[in-house]
Amino acid sequence: MTIHKEGRTLLFVLLIILFGINYLIYWLYPAYTVLQNVIIGASVIFYLLILQFFRSPRINTEVNDKHIIAPADGKVVVIEDTVETEYFNDRRKQISIFMSPVNVHVNRSPVAGVVKFFKYHAGKYLVAWHPKSSTENERTTVVVETGNGLEVLFRQIAGAVARRIKCYVKEGDRLAQGGEFGFIKFGSRVDIFLPVDSEVAVKIDQKTTAGKTVIARLK
Repeated sequence: MTIHKEGRTLLFVLLIILFGINYLIYWLYPAYTVLQNVIIGASVIFYLLILQFFRSPRINTEVNDKHIIAPADGKVVVIEDTVETEYFNDRRKQISIFMSPVNVHVNRSPVAGVVKFFKYHAGKYLVAWHPKSSTENERTTVVVETGNGLEVLFRQIAGAVARRIKCYVKEGDRLAQGGEFGFIKFGSRVDIFLPVDSEVAVKIDQKTTAGKTVIARLK
């Protein structure tokens, strides 16, 4: 287990701040050992909560060009046929995964291929499960074309707490299946749009692991 690069500076600064707070309490109230212990305990718990959010486990993806792999750790909240209006402008099968603050927040490519389209959208910060979050919230859209000519769209969506999306790809980049393409801080959602005849391999409320869980199979 390693710490993701997005969290290293924050964790270092937070450690200094918490150390400073605890030293100040000790200096101001040297006789109040109960208060000191409470502040120390609260500081340790808070730091560990932030630390676990930025964990980045090593993942070995079983590569298969017929499989769509989960792009995020979390819970499946949407499985439906819908019209994707930003790129395809036709009907697609949508699968959405919600990431809570306790999930790993590394985002991984569901397929291998070349990035054909990328766009960042500034926007609102509605709760990630809101029906309009995928079209009105801050988000990025990535389309990857596989070696078979299939195009898969996946979209990072910021939520009410997650207010910083990081996407590391640009058009023309080549992604490996299960390879890291982004990170979203403190809870959010990822939508995937597939051909309507794709065979869905997950159910609503099922837990997923980025880079490992097969969420759909291509015909």
